[in-house]
Amino acid sequence: MWLGFSLAAYSVVGNDSIQTLGTFLSSNEERPWYILWLFAGSILTATLVYGWAQYGGDVSYDRLAKYPVKENMGWIYLLPPLVLMALTKTGIPVSTSFLILTFFNEKNMYSMIQKSALGYFLAFIAAIILYFLITNSFEKRNANTEMTSSSRKYWTVAQWFSTGFLWSQWLIQDFANIYVYLPRNISSTQLAISLTILLSMLAYIFYRKGGNIQKIVKAKTNTSDIRSATIVDLLFAIILYFFKEVSNIPMSTTWVFIGLLAGRELAIKWKLNGSIHKNTSRDIFMDLGKVFFGLLISIILVFIIKWFG
Repeated sequence: MWLGFSLAAYSVVGNDSIQTLGTFLSSNEERPWYILWLFAGSILTATLVYGWAQYGGDVSYDRLAKYPVKENMGWIYLLPPLVLMALTKTGIPVSTSFLILTFFNEKNMYSMIQKSALGYFLAFIAAIILYFLITNSFEKRNANTEMTSSSRKYWTVAQWFSTGFLWSQWLIQDFANIYVYLPRNISSTQLAISLTILLSMLAYIFYRKGGNIQKIVKAKTNTSDIRSATIVDLLFAIILYFFKEVSNIPMSTTWVFIGLLAGRELAIKWKLNGSIHKNTSRDIFMDLGKVFFGLLISIILVFIIKWFG
């Protein structure tokens, strides 16, 4: 139980957290890693404890209602986080929701795919519309002008606020992927132990400055600029909040993130250059292909479990 939880915690935090914290890390590289960790860790703690108190010990915010506890989990249930850890080292942004939750109830895969695909489409369209409107007045100016000390202070506060909001919304979605290995209503002792494990995993990720998945974020236009990073984080947070309110069905935040970056990149390139270079289209389709590769791996592993089960 705890081994599965620990592996899931490391794999989910290592793979998925960069979606929410990647731009934050990129634009705050000059700050000590432990300061950034204290900020993210305090929000993680508050979000976890609030969910535990509000939902009677269910820290998944009721997202595991259709995923019954497996009383006798054999070694086969360690495969999802182990595979996810291996894929993370290659920099592939796979969906942890499909890789892990599908093992516990494959009947819910179709509804997860529907909601995640809708998330990708909505994020893609929202990003295109937003960045068509602000690229010339905002992104282009950011790329060509340096911030003053006063404006930097303002944007630092704005970015930390938007990152905090985004981080909390992501945690509410992805706690299910981690806590699926534990009882649905955990005790205060289990809460303390699991929180310690999560904070330790998060510290390691911050110490490593995000790892390989961070390269996807840095490859996108202007994401290291704190002003641009703030807008990305805020848009992502609003979309996750919307889907949190729509239903408690788990979804892939990875699909939403990739859709947002794809729409943003297309709009910026078109507005700045008047056309979309083939390299931009190739990168977008490659990122999307990696996401579908993760889904394919999830489906294959489900059949493996059934075979051994």
